[in-house]
Amino acid sequence: MVVHAYYPIGETRVEREAHALLAGGFEVDVLCLQNKNEPAEEIVDGVHVYRLPVRRHKGQGLVVQSLEYLSFFALAFLRLLTLHPRRRYGTIQVHNLPDFLVFSTILQKLAGVPVILDLHDLMPEFFAGSYDRSMDSLPVRILKFQEWLSCRYADRVITVTETWRQTLIKRGVPAHKTFVVMNLADERIFGQDVNVDREANGRNGFRLIYHGTIAQRYGLDLLVEAVDQVKSDIPDIHLTIHGSGEFRDELMKMVQERSLEKYVYFSVNRLPSSDLPKLIKSADVGVVPYRYDIFTDGILPTKLMEYAAVGIPVIASRTSAITDYFDSQMVQLFSPGDVGELASSIRLLYNDRQQLLQYKQNIEKFNQRYNWKSVAAQYVQLVEQLQKK
Repeated sequence: MVVHAYYPIGETRVEREAHALLAGGFEVDVLCLQNKNEPAEEIVDGVHVYRLPVRRHKGQGLVVQSLEYLSFFALAFLRLLTLHPRRRYGTIQVHNLPDFLVFSTILQKLAGVPVILDLHDLMPEFFAGSYDRSMDSLPVRILKFQEWLSCRYADRVITVTETWRQTLIKRGVPAHKTFVVMNLADERIFGQDVNVDREANGRNGFRLIYHGTIAQRYGLDLLVEAVDQVKSDIPDIHLTIHGSGEFRDELMKMVQERSLEKYVYFSVNRLPSSDLPKLIKSADVGVVPYRYDIFTDGILPTKLMEYAAVGIPVIASRTSAITDYFDSQMVQLFSPGDVGELASSIRLLYNDRQQLLQYKQNIEKFNQRYNWKSVAAQYVQLVEQLQKK
């Protein structure tokens, strides 16, 4: 696997897929970014990790981001060149962003190695949402072309929802080579039997949690503003924000300026996925406060599925992707960007514990319909069939 991200912390999708393959009898190597103080090579839970000397430079502009992508592309190409004669890869799976990273496998593909492109995000929508561009603008059309070219090059293309699979098909990717591997929580880790001492961390009261990337588009400032609005009605409210991202410093400044340190806690330590369930289960409600743009409207958040797997109620933005999988009986929905409606949703669940319990019970319907065990088996079967061709 080749992924422009840190591994294992920070890339749960790659970790889950790698472990599914290990359980299916495969050997798995991961080529990834190298954070400071990380070894260039190590074995992590059975996965052989090769880290390339490139680090993230989020929030430093499009030019810096492009140079980072190109540097990683070049190093991945060279690393595969040296590893393949020794490891004799049966399949190479490349994860976006960027899509064109898939071409780092060109020499191995010419030698007959099948290649999978795993689209975590759709790059045209990601760019259009990030830079407020029309889907018909020239930069976005260029990204659509490189997406199409990357998908045509790959032997198989997998993405995270059926909605995005259909989008790819409409953009010219052959339907027979596209598959969905949802970002479902691994039940072995995110089971509902997680035991948490709620008093041990000294944070009683009504507790909210958000975990994941801290970006402006994900509405964390709206959530902080909503907490500010309800603190007089809910004096024992606590919000934990766990994660990192380019918007974290600005968000921390916002909390300080509003004197909300008593109510908002930043969990900045990087946690392995095995430790996340306890953190999540210590909260009363998980919150997914995404703003609306062309990209966020199509995201089915991994954090939402992890909240469902652990079994806590959720307040979430009413986006297209979320409502494709979760209805108003399963989660408390609010209009994206509407702080007042978000604050009202928090008050509702605080005051109506019966409704809180109802959401907790109803969200189990999602877990019954979608589970990682069956999706992982289908994914492993896909890789097995591809290697037999």
